[in-house]
Amino acid sequence: MLNTAIKAARRAATVINRASFDVERITVTEKQHNDFVTDVDQAAEQAIVETLLKAYPDHAILAEESGASANLNDESEYAWIIDPIDGTTNFMHGYPNYCVSIALQQRGIITQAVIYDPVRNDLFTATKGAGAFLNEKRIRVTKHDRIANTMIGSGHQAGPRALDEYMRMYQIMAERCQAVRSSGSAALELANVAAGRIDGYYEKGLKPWDIAAGSLLVTEAGGICGEFNGESSYLYKGDIIAASPKVFGQMVTLLSPFA
Repeated sequence: MLNTAIKAARRAATVINRASFDVERITVTEKQHNDFVTDVDQAAEQAIVETLLKAYPDHAILAEESGASANLNDESEYAWIIDPIDGTTNFMHGYPNYCVSIALQQRGIITQAVIYDPVRNDLFTATKGAGAFLNEKRIRVTKHDRIANTMIGSGHQAGPRALDEYMRMYQIMAERCQAVRSSGSAALELANVAAGRIDGYYEKGLKPWDIAAGSLLVTEAGGICGEFNGESSYLYKGDIIAASPKVFGQMVTLLSPFA
């Protein structure tokens, strides 16, 4: 199943890379304020879904652009959670920070994860209980135990209320760590936590396809994912903190007022 997901991600990346040479010709539609979809998102998602369903025709699908398949319900044994381009705004501006995210949920548990960065040709993979990998090399979260020594990733959703809350969180975090970065791709930031490139990440208002694959990467790399109050229902609530264990606890302490 992991190999099939890798194949699907690479097929999507072929579509994305071809379009990236001429981003001005991409057709863009605004779903809601500052939330965009392109014809490339749709073509990449179609390539993923076709690849997965060819191998596993009975599996359910939850995808960002096409939504839930008719057979997706609480009884679904296998469900693929797909974001064809996480970081669409980056992509349509030619800013090279976006990825393909594919996860497999089995009876409510994420068991397989693939995040593929087509710009850097970085392939992140994880299987529950078997560790997390970047280009087939084992990865681990950082060993920092004090938030003062960390660089933290972040993100925010559209709208004045969300931005106001984000700025208050940003101030709290920026005063206590070395740097806060916002890259525009939640999935890729979670992968970077797993790979030890950043020490932690926080964001509110995400969707399951933003979080599913990246959260498994983080936990398989020795990190912790949770809501802002530390609870574990982040996948469908959409508010997540991800970090190494000691940093996670310090981030929850700082951000729990925003839970």
